[in-house]
Amino acid sequence: MRVTKEQVESSVRAKLNPSHIEVVDTSGGCGASFIVEIVSEQFEGKRLLERHRMVNAALEEEMKEIHALSIKKAVTPEQWKQQQQANE
Repeated sequence: MRVTKEQVESSVRAKLNPSHIEVVDTSGGCGASFIVEIVSEQFEGKRLLERHRMVNAALEEEMKEIHALSIKKAVTPEQWKQQQQANE
């Protein structure tokens, strides 16, 4: 079964309720490799490793078919706001 960008986004939305999510299929369309950027209040007080584990847990079913998942960002809304301001 091929995993779609929409499936990845839907699972993350359902479990982590992000205020921002970006999913990029880097597999050339076969659904085996994705890059994700997620902003969620649920990351508050969590270390980076814990945040990555939360993302992996949210994608538990999809991970059975995905060969590569790159978590580009897993930040809180406050961290996201600071990063956006720094980029202006």
